[in-house]
Amino acid sequence: MKAPHGKNHPATLATLFAQADGAIDPQTGGVVPPIQPSSTFVRDEDYQPISDGHLYGRDDNDLLRLGEQILTKAEHGEDGLLFPSGMAATAAVMRTVRTGGKILLQSGIYWGTTKWVREFCQRRDIELQEIDSSITDAHCDAIEKFAPDLVFIETPSNPWLKLVDIQAASQACQKNSAILVVDSTAATPVLSNPLDHGADIVMHSATKAINGHSDVLAGFLAVKDAGIPIWDAIKTDRHDAGALLGSFEAWLLIRGMRTLPLRVERMSESAAKIAEFLAQNGEVKEVLYPGLPTHSQFKLAKEQMKGGFGSLMSFLVKGDSSRSLEVCGKLELFKRATSLGGVESLVERRHSIEEAVDPNLIRISVGIENADELIADLTQALK
Repeated sequence: MKAPHGKNHPATLATLFAQADGAIDPQTGGVVPPIQPSSTFVRDEDYQPISDGHLYGRDDNDLLRLGEQILTKAEHGEDGLLFPSGMAATAAVMRTVRTGGKILLQSGIYWGTTKWVREFCQRRDIELQEIDSSITDAHCDAIEKFAPDLVFIETPSNPWLKLVDIQAASQACQKNSAILVVDSTAATPVLSNPLDHGADIVMHSATKAINGHSDVLAGFLAVKDAGIPIWDAIKTDRHDAGALLGSFEAWLLIRGMRTLPLRVERMSESAAKIAEFLAQNGEVKEVLYPGLPTHSQFKLAKEQMKGGFGSLMSFLVKGDSSRSLEVCGKLELFKRATSLGGVESLVERRHSIEEAVDPNLIRISVGIENADELIADLTQALK
């Protein structure tokens, strides 16, 4: 699969994604990469592969490699790996921590990550400490005193939309020989590049905005320096355990992410407009969106995010604990479903999924619909 854009031919993100890094079908000249569903590949009479790099369809998959190539370039990384889900990518990183090791985990992040890491640490006798990493001094102090093997943060966080100072965390990790991993799912490579701020590894649930069409499960890791020992361990774990994306899923992922910059730009613009509307609505107690000047970390958001602040936000409604359920039930354009980053706008009463979350918190993921129509839907639901 030919891809002419290389290190000597850098592309803007818009061009990189729209052209799938210049990939064409070498057999037909097709501008859409073909799907190769074969699980194995033949050898010649001397038992040599007839095609270089094609032995067995686990990670000998051109579409898998193309998707990794595009996303690695977008994240300014040296190497990248696709996984069958975001949690598979996260788990591959966590499994590199030795038995008896230490993990410092940001609190108040995606519940699936928190739950899995807690149970994993119990099974492996790994010491786990959770901390509000958005408090920079406290986070850096914990890195120094706790001396973790791995630090995992999520910025912006889901569902609280807190930010973490990646550069400060990186400096603290370097001083204490810790690996810094950043979940940048809510930001996407379009808005933020954690590796540029000092992270060792960036993780994405590509299920979300990278795919953008709610029809693929995928995860992705990119590394700043492929020479670090943890990266070889992750690659080996993925290969040997078979945690790989199939050809059709990789094809769908590439097709979806060809419009990623356009979608993120549209969703960020609409989300900013909706956040301003909610901030002025008398039925709303607080809006959690880093793009609002009133957000406590607005300055950091501007430093770490470029061109917008994403599609994810949460807000707290006034009233008793049943008020949020009432508002969600009245929404018509926002679909009541668990996810984010898709072309369709979604709403979730997070307390119904995660009881520890404030019952009056409503999380929304803004899609590419007309922003005024989405605001009208919220208006009638909040009455």
